[in-house]
Amino acid sequence: MATVHSFPPIAARQARVLVVGSMPGERSLAAGEYYAHPANAFWPIVARFLDLDPAAAYAARVRALRAAGIALWDVLRACERVGSLDAAIVRRSMVANDFTALFGRCRDLGTVLCNGAAAHGLFLRFAVPPLAAVGRRPHVERLPSTSPAHAGLDRAAKQRRWQAALAAALQRRSITSSAG
Repeated sequence: MATVHSFPPIAARQARVLVVGSMPGERSLAAGEYYAHPANAFWPIVARFLDLDPAAAYAARVRALRAAGIALWDVLRACERVGSLDAAIVRRSMVANDFTALFGRCRDLGTVLCNGAAAHGLFLRFAVPPLAAVGRRPHVERLPSTSPAHAGLDRAAKQRRWQAALAAALQRRSITSSAG
């Protein structure tokens, strides 16, 4: 069984919202890009929110995320897994990323949007306790997975949920920032 490793975070210091997945899938790992599977709805959803062409070069999409105050990372730094499904991750092999360090660099992070149930559960397990220990308690929200494996909602329904969550998260943080 292969050990897979996630990517570094995409996060400008002024990031206000963090989107987390569990671990990049095989296509993403091969491409060296977050959400590289062509059937994954992440980039089309976020591109529409940012008024960006979803077919823009990866570097342009990353720049747009950073400029909007949206960071991107995965909960796991490494794990053993065959294939791309979260269900195939070997539980005893999970190694989490260092969210305390990320939140230390990105002091304005106030909301975490979890891309699916697995990311949400892993974030609550691995990231929330160490963050709470240093006094950081971000708003954490579970959103429907943008993965093509999650067929419980169509793309339009996912689009509505993600758009609403992103808008609320960016507004929530800006109101908090202006009040402080």
